[in-house]
Amino acid sequence: MNTPEPSAIWASLPLPAIVIGPTGLIHEVNAPAEIFLNASAKSLIGQPLLDRLSIDAPMEDALARVLDHSSPLFIAEADVTTGERAPVSCALQMAPIQDNPGYVVLLISPREIADRLGRSMHVTSAAKSAIGMAEMLAHEIKNPLAGISGAAQLLAMGLEPQDQELTDLIVEETRRIVKLLEQVEQFGNLRPPARRAFNLHDALDRARRSALVGYGAAMKIIEDYDPSLPPTFADPDQLMQVFLNLLKNASEAAGPAGGTIRLHTFYDHSLRRRRKDGTGAALPLQVEIIDDGPGIPPDLAADIFEPFVSGRENGTGLGLALVSKIISDHDGWISVDSVPGRTVFRISLPLAPRGLAEEQL
Repeated sequence: MNTPEPSAIWASLPLPAIVIGPTGLIHEVNAPAEIFLNASAKSLIGQPLLDRLSIDAPMEDALARVLDHSSPLFIAEADVTTGERAPVSCALQMAPIQDNPGYVVLLISPREIADRLGRSMHVTSAAKSAIGMAEMLAHEIKNPLAGISGAAQLLAMGLEPQDQELTDLIVEETRRIVKLLEQVEQFGNLRPPARRAFNLHDALDRARRSALVGYGAAMKIIEDYDPSLPPTFADPDQLMQVFLNLLKNASEAAGPAGGTIRLHTFYDHSLRRRRKDGTGAALPLQVEIIDDGPGIPPDLAADIFEPFVSGRENGTGLGLALVSKIISDHDGWISVDSVPGRTVFRISLPLAPRGLAEEQL
């Protein structure tokens, strides 16, 4: 097995990385650092680091300690900003570069990514456990419910019209419970994704058109797409089901007055997810569904992807749990950030293998 070239290792780093020269000038940056700084490598190289980044930490002292002691230094938390956006909480790691005296490499780890990924993995695991139990119970409960409903209908045949309201209520409520149980069962019956290479915008456009002629008729849906987005590797029908569900939630939250939904796609080099076998998986394809509704109640936000958690009256709390399961089955992840007036559901998905993408597109 050939050892990778240092340049290949540098290019593969998923986090923003910056090489700082002896005088505090930027010597080199990788692609995630260009995105984080919102500037090209050409414009950054040769610039003082602290002119391009504001870091809420004693960076000059930290760099001096790294060089003086020839040892790494870790800063657990610091606010970092380019001055063009709100500060981002990050972990910083600095280390001297061997055989290059005076040079230091700085790794920036935005905590938001790690925190959201951790929450996503937690709710996915919890959802799977609860769904398994609910599916078993649903199977056992449906048979006696059918018997109750049948008995109520037989009783109604011998009752006066004014007394039939009670039996009608029994039949109506048992049917409602059966419908709920059937929704639970679909988690277990959901087939494995039939994955192929396709353009995410196709599924988003189908979902948008379907929403506008139905539950989203009162909504304004804005397309904000990255036209150069590469294909993903997923089941188009299942992803459309995800998008439809999120559009429906946003439309129902807005109410009869309607509102605005923005469909935003973009590419992010820095997002990766660790598989169960310990290997890493890049998730660079991003889809955000953003609405201007009332937002998710703070006491529900952390558990919104768990089964039977709903912010709506008479909601089953199964829609977002199903969304989470589908995204997990595609080796992706989903997160949500919500405040009154702005809710963002963000889905991160893998790229299609190059050869397969060229063959199927």
